Amino acid sequence: MPSFISGANITDLCGRLADNTAIDPKLYEKYHVKRGLRNSDGTGVMAGITNICNVHGYVVNEGEKEPIPGQLIYRGYNINDLVENVEADDRYGYEETAFLLLFGHLPNDKELKTFSSYISVKRDLPNGFVEDMILKAPSKNIMNKLARSVLALYSYDDECENKGLENEMRTAVSLIAKMPVIMANAYQVKRRVFDNQSMIMHPINYEENTAQCILSLLRPDRQYTKEEAQMLDRLLMLQAEHGGGNNSTFTCRVLTSSGTDPYSAYSSAICSLKGPRHGGANLAVIHMLDDFKANIRNWENEGEVADYMRKTIRKETNDHSGLIYGMGHAVYTISDPRAVILKKKAFELAHGKEIEAEFRLLETIERLTPEIFLEMKGSTKTMCANVDMYSGLVYRMLGIPDELFTPLFAIARMSGWAAHRMEEILTGGRIIRPAYKAIAKEKAYIKLSERE
Repeated sequence: MPSFISGANITDLCGRLADNTAIDPKLYEKYHVKRGLRNSDGTGVMAGITNICNVHGYVVNEGEKEPIPGQLIYRGYNINDLVENVEADDRYGYEETAFLLLFGHLPNDKELKTFSSYISVKRDLPNGFVEDMILKAPSKNIMNKLARSVLALYSYDDECENKGLENEMRTAVSLIAKMPVIMANAYQVKRRVFDNQSMIMHPINYEENTAQCILSLLRPDRQYTKEEAQMLDRLLMLQAEHGGGNNSTFTCRVLTSSGTDPYSAYSSAICSLKGPRHGGANLAVIHMLDDFKANIRNWENEGEVADYMRKTIRKETNDHSGLIYGMGHAVYTISDPRAVILKKKAFELAHGKEIEAEFRLLETIERLTPEIFLEMKGSTKTMCANVDMYSGLVYRMLGIPDELFTPLFAIARMSGWAAHRMEEILTGGRIIRPAYKAIAKEKAYIKLSERE
């Protein structure tokens, strides 16, 4: 029996589709269409108002963008202050950060303890869930399994269509609690089925916070140091939220505006974050770093590093994209505060260890990129390292497998997605529906017998 989707037939049809879909880039300018919802100067099109997070990387003076050191502000609190105060108290901060994002204020001691305890007891997955949703349908990519599992939890929730604020909050906190467990189980099944390795599934330790739980579930011996858990905790804090305009959060708000259920909205955000232009960028940095390590003889020689960077920009190396991953950001100019904090903490933990040399190589790439882009492309754009430049290597330092880098980002960002869903429910009121300019001309219908 002939197959429609095969060989020359599908190649020809797809070629014709490309011809019929092609759009002249000049038309975007002609019709004043802001591709990617971005203005010509790189700023985002204003699509909403939020009281949750401010991502501040430049000021507009007399109509021109002026670079400034980046600021990340959660509910009015600078991320630097949040991290510094948690570190001064020698404690963990992700649960406090999640509470702040969800409820709009810093918790007192009693509120924080109650909230943290609630998260711990909600980690359990429904009876039969691991067997039916994870073991029976293993996935090579943990992000797909995470999205599918979150969507599937709808079927286990008797209040799944209850969109009252209190139920929405219970659902959000339940997902914050369960996502690390889903990730760990999906990874173990992936190891057994696709990697031919042992599958080790630990029971939940209800005394552990989110960062501790992740390390405990992933490591065969369940052992980790306080420094390691706190390093992961800081990374979760830094990635918890990044404004309403980032791709996955905007996706969550778009679906929320349609009136759909929370599981659908959050699973869509996970699918968005999977993309290499968004949450998957930290893995792209690691792959680039591996390529640099394999092809640069002396990592400490800036001349050698610069030469290889030039080859990379000329699309001769790595993935032939011409990109230096981890450099540049849509909003930040002089600095990404997340990268600044993470870099400092990472170097402290890596000091004296073999992996320190890899951090120094990344630092060299960070330092050389702006001048090489100026040399090769004439670009004078202020450019800084973003959080992805160092996050992947921090995960590796913690012994976390590469395929879990982006799922961990999703686990951290779940609190931000939830905060924005609540805000959209409370203050949105209209379905998000931007317009597209249609350019197809009207055609006369061709009878089937007359078509070639």
